[in-house]
Amino acid sequence: MSETLTLAVTKGRVLKDSLDILAKVGIEPTEDMSSSRKLVFETTRPGFRLMVLRGMDVPTYVEQGVADLGMSGRDVLLEHGGDGYYEPLDLRIGQCQIMVAGLKDEGPLPKRLRIATKFVNTTKRFYAEKGVQVDIIKLYGAMELAPLTGLAHRIVDIVETGNTLKANGLVPIERVEIISTYLIVNKIALKTKHQYITPLIEGLAGVTG
Repeated sequence: MSETLTLAVTKGRVLKDSLDILAKVGIEPTEDMSSSRKLVFETTRPGFRLMVLRGMDVPTYVEQGVADLGMSGRDVLLEHGGDGYYEPLDLRIGQCQIMVAGLKDEGPLPKRLRIATKFVNTTKRFYAEKGVQVDIIKLYGAMELAPLTGLAHRIVDIVETGNTLKANGLVPIERVEIISTYLIVNKIALKTKHQYITPLIEGLAGVTG
């Protein structure tokens, strides 16, 4: 490969699954990414690099063309709302849901709810489509505390097993989105490097479908 391709992956729990998928199409890092503090890694495919980023940064790097491709959670893409990339493939990893949740024994609620979430844009769209006015409180963690302390009436958050909700006296109420990890591709890169990117997309589709 004469061109260099850079693919941004998300650090954390989904990284192993992302690397497993890439290995199935013959792309593996040349060193152990989990034990290194480096952010850019060469791979067994010449000219193909991996860049490790925080999840929220992957779409930005791809949209700006620093990375040609990325693997990003659908939750991040919905919040980012960028238009500088395509989303050609659901990789079917990191699957979970964004849910509305509230106290199991919540009493009568006012017409205008306070919703605590880090998914501000997604939550706004969800309630706007329902024609419901809400006040959104942005939090970055410990979301379950918001209803318990009276900060918010309900929360919108990622739910995998529901165990954390249950442990804090909350229950899922309504599904907002089904989430998984998507392959995203910079729009310009797809045109200028299509002879390299298109076979990669097809290869990944073959091992994830």
